[in-house]
Amino acid sequence: MRDMHIQLKRVYDKPEASDGCRILVDRLWPRGVSRREAGISLWLKDIAPSTDLRNWFGHSTVRWGEFRLRYLEELKDKAEELVIIREALKEEQRVTLVYSARDTLHNQAVILREYLESRY
Repeated sequence: MRDMHIQLKRVYDKPEASDGCRILVDRLWPRGVSRREAGISLWLKDIAPSTDLRNWFGHSTVRWGEFRLRYLEELKDKAEELVIIREALKEEQRVTLVYSARDTLHNQAVILREYLESRY
């Protein structure tokens, strides 16, 4: 799977054909966006951080390092969802992890991409 490409996009950005398989990786559906507008291929809400972890993090950059470590731990128990993404990468060669956070550098999709790229 060397040719795989995982990109990240906010759900509020317009979908493009070059996105490949668009996978929403948020536990909650984003406000103000219809399913049609979002162009989501798959919604893997169970791969998102647990509700407790998400609430604890609260998008605080001060907690980013600890959030990253805790979320990486949670991902170890997400084999089924990770296989789904891996299969999408095999089929499409390009997957876009879609998220709703305003911060494009400090969100779960950044960590998830890192996790996937280090293993596949």
